[in-house]
Amino acid sequence: MKRPIKKSWMIVSALTIGMAVLTPLQAGATSVEPTNGVTVQIEQQITGTIKAIYGDGIDLRGRDGKNYYISFYKFSEEQLEKMNLVEGQEITVEGSVAEDYLDFFTFEAYKKQLPKGVSNEDLTKLEKMFNEVKKLEKEASKAVENKATEEAEKKFEEMGEIYVEMKKITKSYYLANWQPQSFEEYLGDYEISANNIVIAENDKNQLKAIYEEWVKLEKDGQEEEANEKMEKFHKILNPYFEELYPDPTFEEYMEHFDLVDIPAETLAKLKTIYEDARKAEKDDNTDLLNKLYGEFYEIIGQFTKPQTFEEYMADYEFKVSEADSKQLKQLYEEILKLDKKEDQAKVEEKWEAFYTILEPYFEANREILISASKLTINGQEYLPQ
Repeated sequence: MKRPIKKSWMIVSALTIGMAVLTPLQAGATSVEPTNGVTVQIEQQITGTIKAIYGDGIDLRGRDGKNYYISFYKFSEEQLEKMNLVEGQEITVEGSVAEDYLDFFTFEAYKKQLPKGVSNEDLTKLEKMFNEVKKLEKEASKAVENKATEEAEKKFEEMGEIYVEMKKITKSYYLANWQPQSFEEYLGDYEISANNIVIAENDKNQLKAIYEEWVKLEKDGQEEEANEKMEKFHKILNPYFEELYPDPTFEEYMEHFDLVDIPAETLAKLKTIYEDARKAEKDDNTDLLNKLYGEFYEIIGQFTKPQTFEEYMADYEFKVSEADSKQLKQLYEEILKLDKKEDQAKVEEKWEAFYTILEPYFEANREILISASKLTINGQEYLPQ
């Protein structure tokens, strides 16, 4: 039960608007003090090692021992490709501080991704709706933190409704600027033939006809009909995907689990459930599939070898004090002894106490958010284009 990372809100932000670009809060020429109490000078220089790479940013471990999230929204995709970033690589960053992950995605970043020709009138409408979405997004974030689930869901629903209206405005501009791929290029993106799988000539002819009809429907703005065409397209391709990515056998699937003392009859039952689940998936029977997997993992849980306290804590980069470690270990071992089904309330109570002890460590190691304005990699400098 690892505590979820708050960076998920950054991803929600991008997906809500329908873009995958992140933008920082525009900060003034003063210092900012993030919630973890670390003061960072605006446009300061940071040198560190890349811990993880995302679409438009990285996690960085600074030489100063602090953790950073570096946003690359100012840099083009072409520049990022040339950088060829890899984990473990050392880089130097100059940039400004953002106060929250939600602040990375601004209207300026959204506007950069819009197609050419959007009128000033429509830009004004879009900016107003965008700002309303950002307001709702922060309110939803706060509601989630306060465990106000219904309020958060309502905010997300309102955000979705505004996004639909934004899409209505932008759709005509996207279509006017859209240059569809040729059928051969589009099919090639699936990389089926590259893996020595040959699409039958009859299927290929059908796929081409459907693709050309889909393009025409998209250009005409007939979205529902276009979606139906694409469903037919994928239905023809599905057998080739199954050949390309075959389901693992039960025995192969079970290799992922470290099980102890599981009886042969239980293993046989699991195999039956697994095969029934595979059939339910092929039949698009989602309710049955969820039910079967719930039953499967409930059984698995009874025979899964739990991590030791030391293994569990090894996933965290920080070290806890000896006194806290002693308390945490006691709580962890008490949790393992409790029957998860019968003592669920006690289990949750113990986890809450566990994370209450860890909270100061999370705060002390919280990432400092930086919007990069200059990067230096292997002596090569990169500035936004």
